[in-house]
Amino acid sequence: MVLCFMGLLVVGTYSAAANLGAGGGRSVALAKNAVPAQYEALVQRWGGLCDAINPALLAAQLYQESGWNPNAQSPAEAQGIAQFIPGTWAAHGMDANGDGKADVWDPEDAIPSAASYDCKLAGYVKDVPGDPTANMLAAYNAGAYAVIKYGGVPPYKETQNYVKVIRTMEQSFAAPEGRVSPTRQAAGAIHYAQEKLGTPYLWGGNGTPEQGGRFDCSGLTKAAYESVGITLPRVANDQWNTGPHPSRGELLPGDLVFFAHDLKDSRSIHHVGIYVGGGYMIDAPYTGAVIRFDPIDSADYFGATRPTAG
Repeated sequence: MVLCFMGLLVVGTYSAAANLGAGGGRSVALAKNAVPAQYEALVQRWGGLCDAINPALLAAQLYQESGWNPNAQSPAEAQGIAQFIPGTWAAHGMDANGDGKADVWDPEDAIPSAASYDCKLAGYVKDVPGDPTANMLAAYNAGAYAVIKYGGVPPYKETQNYVKVIRTMEQSFAAPEGRVSPTRQAAGAIHYAQEKLGTPYLWGGNGTPEQGGRFDCSGLTKAAYESVGITLPRVANDQWNTGPHPSRGELLPGDLVFFAHDLKDSRSIHHVGIYVGGGYMIDAPYTGAVIRFDPIDSADYFGATRPTAG
C-alpha cells in the first residue's frame, strides 16, 4: 500500500507540474511570517518608497545583508541589520524614528535608511541600460560608479551573485496573488527521499559515505533537491527562503514543510520535511529515529516553501 501510495503521489506531482503556466502574478505584500514580526511594519512601509524597490525586495536584501541580525558586523566593518559601512552611514543614515540620533544599530533607523539609500542609488544609475532594480542592487554592493562604468551590473562575481540571490529570494518574501506554480523537480525529490526511508537519523548528517549515508532533517531535504538540480542552503531556517510559500490548503507533493518554536519568526524554525500528500511528509525526525512518514499537522507547524531553481 505504501508503494502504491507513493506511486500515485509521484504521478500527481508530475501532472501538477505540467500546469506550470497557471498561477498568479507577483505581489508586493509580504508573505505571512516571512519577516520577523518586529520588522514587518517597517519593511512594508519603507519598501514602497520608490519604484525601484518593493517590500519583498527590501526584505530579501536585509536578509541577505544580515539575516535580520541588528548586531551584525562584517570583517569590512559593515554594521547593523542593513550592513552600512561607516562612511556610507555618515552620508546616508537617517534618524527615522525621531529619537534625536541616527543609529546604525537601531533597525528603526537602519531599515528606512537602507530603503532611502536604495532609492538614491536608483536615481544615480537611472540612465544605465538594463534592469533598473538589478542596477540599483549592484550599486548597493559595488557602488554606483562601477555600475555606470560597466553600463550595468559589473563583472564582479560577488556583485553578480548578490543581485541574483536577492532577486531570487524576493519571491520567498512576497505573498503570491494566486496559486503558486509547482516545480518539475518535486517528484524527483520525493523519489530520492523515499529511497532513504528507514535510514537512521544523524545530527549534522549529509548522507556521505563517511556518515553511513545518514541525514538530519535539513541534510535530507538538501540532498533530495540537489539530486534534481536545485541547491538549497544547509540549515532549515535558511531553506525557508528558497521559494514562495503556498498555504496549507495549496500544498503539493515536493513542498518543504517547516516547524518552529515561534510561529511568527522564521529564525525559530527547528525542523523540515518533504510533503508527500495526504497530510504526510518524509522526514528525518531526531536522534534514535529513522527517516519515515510523519503527519504534518501539529501545534508547531509553521508553513511551507516551494523550492525554485536558482
